[in-house]
Amino acid sequence: MPAPVLPLVEIAPLLPERGALIGLDLGDKTIGVAVSDPDRRLATGVETISRKRFTEDATRLLALAAERRVAGLVLGLPLNMNGSEGPRAQATRAFARNLAKLTDLPIGLWDERLSTAAVERELIAADASRKSRKAVIDQHAAIFILQGALDRLLRGPA
Repeated sequence: MPAPVLPLVEIAPLLPERGALIGLDLGDKTIGVAVSDPDRRLATGVETISRKRFTEDATRLLALAAERRVAGLVLGLPLNMNGSEGPRAQATRAFARNLAKLTDLPIGLWDERLSTAAVERELIAADASRKSRKAVIDQHAAIFILQGALDRLLRGPA
């Protein structure tokens, strides 16, 4: 049975009390990956995966999930500013559905509007060069996405 793919707040009851989560920033060319601590307080960067084929990308992501003994995954859902879903959000949902067929880990979708823009501003403020920003932006976006999700989960049910 495929894993559930639900909005973040709806996977919360499916998660064990403790256990790390992996956060993903899906791009066309790369996937930024972040992981939380087992208490789900702090997100840290893991790596940036250069996208190849879905099977290879999924194999790497599930290997990271197994290595880190995670309890679930959080995918940034790139909604339009008005809350509607465009082609990128639809591609993210398709990726999540396909990944769900390969794992029983719950997959939560988290609104990631402006995450990359926010991270880019932070890196510019830290005086990071364009080249160094390009190397880390996807991983930092994954951290930003996962930290937002962790903060929301800590608040509990709405």
